[in-house]
Amino acid sequence: MLKKLLLIALTMSMTITAIHAAAGVRFNVIDGDAEKPYNAMVNKQLEATGFVLSDPHERINDGYATKYGGTNLDNLGFFSVAADKAMRELFLKEPKIGGFVPFNLHIYKAKAEDKTYVGHVIPATMLDIVGIKDAGVRKAFTDSFKPLDDLVQSKLGGKVTLLGSNKIAKQPMMEFELTFERGEDLDEFIDSFQEGFEEKFEAMKYIIAGYKNFKEAYDDLELPFAKYDAYWVYSLCHFKFSEGVFNKGRPDAGVFAPCSMYMYIEKGKNVLHIGMPTLQNWIEVMGIKDAKKVKSIQAIDTEIIKIMNGLGAKSI
Repeated sequence: MLKKLLLIALTMSMTITAIHAAAGVRFNVIDGDAEKPYNAMVNKQLEATGFVLSDPHERINDGYATKYGGTNLDNLGFFSVAADKAMRELFLKEPKIGGFVPFNLHIYKAKAEDKTYVGHVIPATMLDIVGIKDAGVRKAFTDSFKPLDDLVQSKLGGKVTLLGSNKIAKQPMMEFELTFERGEDLDEFIDSFQEGFEEKFEAMKYIIAGYKNFKEAYDDLELPFAKYDAYWVYSLCHFKFSEGVFNKGRPDAGVFAPCSMYMYIEKGKNVLHIGMPTLQNWIEVMGIKDAKKVKSIQAIDTEIIKIMNGLGAKSI
């Protein structure tokens, strides 16, 4: 009898693990409108978990209503978070982790449903997309999410629901290199590149939704980060494009927004390394089938690559 019970328990455990591995995103599904407790959580209780909130974008649905004359959403929010201290050693081993650091602790509520969704891309899916295989890095990154998930469960409750799939794009990342002439003042190159980058993307109707300078953050914390002379992450969003996806039936896909584009220069080198997850991952992980949405998502990938090439960054 005991042997049978152990076999049943093992089977259930394996089934749960398989389901989790097959999913792509995690949401707490909460009855009613959870906006107020969510805001209280991220603004007052988040830092106790080791995560830091940066560049919050609340109630994007209000912007949709104002600009496009209406919205199907009661709430849509992008809240970029990162476990800064825990990520430092991982950055030193795997700089590509910046493709999801920071990431969005997403919140949305559709008008047609009296439920609030709060969640994020599953860490294993993030790691698969950026191409990190190191077992130690994968474990440390995944483990860093537990205090965050526990906080959401304790403060907001709801049913934990796993959605999407772990299927990623055939080309999960767009990556670039830009070789530059390194003078005595590296800041001169960085300032010039960042100015041109921001001007070009803004001219193409993108929003610089966030900027996080990890090199400066770790210097301020007096934590060693000498492998890099520079490391920063931009968060990009295209308002009209996003409205066509998130306000038109797929607010869950907002879990991938805004897009994190990392940029770094190794110590003493003259190459700027750049990377960002392709939006094709939205299609694969979230199972987006609508032809219009698929076309617009793929067009953004093509356009971003074209912009970066125009800035002198060579695709690799």
